[in-house]
Amino acid sequence: MPHQVKAVVARSKGAPVSVESINVPDPGPGEALVQVQACGVCHTDLHYREGGINDDYPFLLGHEASGVVEAVGEGVTGLEPGDFVVLNWRAVCGNCRACLRGEPWYCFSTFNATQKMTLEDGTELSPALGIGAFAEKTLVAAGQCTKVDPSARPAAVGLLGCGVMAGLGAAINTGGVTRGKSVAVIGCGGVGVAAIAGSVLAGASTVIAVDIDDRKLEGARKMGATHTVNSTSQDPVTAIQELTGGHGADVVIDAVGRPETWKQAFYARDLAGTVVLVGVPTPDMKIPDIPLIDVFGRGGALKSSWYGDCLPTRDFPLLVDLYQQGRLDLDAFVTEEIALDEVEAAFEKMHHGNVLRSVVIF
Repeated sequence: MPHQVKAVVARSKGAPVSVESINVPDPGPGEALVQVQACGVCHTDLHYREGGINDDYPFLLGHEASGVVEAVGEGVTGLEPGDFVVLNWRAVCGNCRACLRGEPWYCFSTFNATQKMTLEDGTELSPALGIGAFAEKTLVAAGQCTKVDPSARPAAVGLLGCGVMAGLGAAINTGGVTRGKSVAVIGCGGVGVAAIAGSVLAGASTVIAVDIDDRKLEGARKMGATHTVNSTSQDPVTAIQELTGGHGADVVIDAVGRPETWKQAFYARDLAGTVVLVGVPTPDMKIPDIPLIDVFGRGGALKSSWYGDCLPTRDFPLLVDLYQQGRLDLDAFVTEEIALDEVEAAFEKMHHGNVLRSVVIF
């Protein structure tokens, strides 16, 4: 029997979201029904509302979530009702060429629920990143549920489901930050600050935060940045080079995702250094005009980071354990806790840059 619940829906491009009743099916084979406890308001949800992902309206928004499994479908193993889980949007298949070569974090055939959640009139909803967690309950593939310590704060650990994991993983998994390396992070929103936290966790000796907003730079310093650069008053490439003995940083992470910030990252790294793109560009953006000889002459690596190149079953429990031990301050990412009908207002706050994460609490 379908479950009727309240949820946040984006019906058309740019229109304010609305709280509506939706129908959520009982789980079928390989699926799980999750009672959502908390869900962060991520910039990706705003991208969906604005048509920046695709135009498969109406969207069921929300994807950065934690909750409790209410029911599982036929054939599901290792997951049962009552399990506390963080939801992920890369449930690996285990059979594609990436999985078979031992790189499941690149899985090319990730799973989502087969059944569709719908509006009351039967209109099928497109769940954001295959999750749709601005809802009292949601239906996902069982592999999208990662069990973690049930005593952890839902609002904090749910953020591992997207932005925090993307930033931490960009530093540790993609960038390969280790003890003693120098790191620069361009853009100090939620993902950028998470990259700073990941760099500190990995033992980086120099962590440089770059942004245009002094409030964000102060937040980055609280998360462990050793230096800050306001790029409205300083050239970030020159500043990063000066702070690293004239060489440039070993790893530069672009958490903005614009041609100009990627170019800054390219020239701000040391010889044989690594550039990591984790900020999401829009489809119209192009790689900036950089002489090919500069690409050759600098060596190193130019990487993009998909979801922080994470493996949820490996990374989520580990990071939750570090949080519980007081070694990773996930609480610092939760700026405010809000109700379901405050999501539209949370989108507006994003434009003002005074929140890391608003988190819907159910």
